[in-house]
Amino acid sequence: MKEVAPGLHHWTAPHPEWDPDAAPGSALDWPEEVGCTLYETRDATVFIDPLVPEDLWPELDALVAGRPVRVLTTIRWHGRSRDAVLERYGGTEEVPAEVRALPFPDFGETIYVLPEPRALVTGDLLIGDGAGGVRVCPESWLHGGSVAALRSALQALLVLPVDHVLTSHWEPVIGGGQVALARALS
Repeated sequence: MKEVAPGLHHWTAPHPEWDPDAAPGSALDWPEEVGCTLYETRDATVFIDPLVPEDLWPELDALVAGRPVRVLTTIRWHGRSRDAVLERYGGTEEVPAEVRALPFPDFGETIYVLPEPRALVTGDLLIGDGAGGVRVCPESWLHGGSVAALRSALQALLVLPVDHVLTSHWEPVIGGGQVALARALS
């Protein structure tokens, strides 16, 4: 687990449903390691799309340390370890005041804005580009939508002050998030 900014943590874990033989460019073409986020607000510890390997629980227990827990999911199939985290910490799925949810209903995803560390947490709509930036997901991931429509919908993100884009797939952007978003959405 890496602390990206004070109170903002990101880690990756191997996804149990990863398919090493997925056809390139298909909806199943993503890396085995998927990104997860933990954000410590004033009032709660917030997990976004958590996938928790057994050896990470002690570190998470120390960060939670009896504080209220919220578990947020960007897209329905990113449930991952959500139920285990909710059960372990007695959490809820309420969005805390220090987190802003930006739903994109036409694409079935909610992107979370963390204003204080100036971060976005994305599910599948924005992914790492393998070169230190982000890109919109392939059209095969959109289940009938188009990349052009997605780019248009995501233009609203360009007005946000963003330093970091924490992605579920491929490497996140740590620093330079505003520039990375502008490139991805141009």
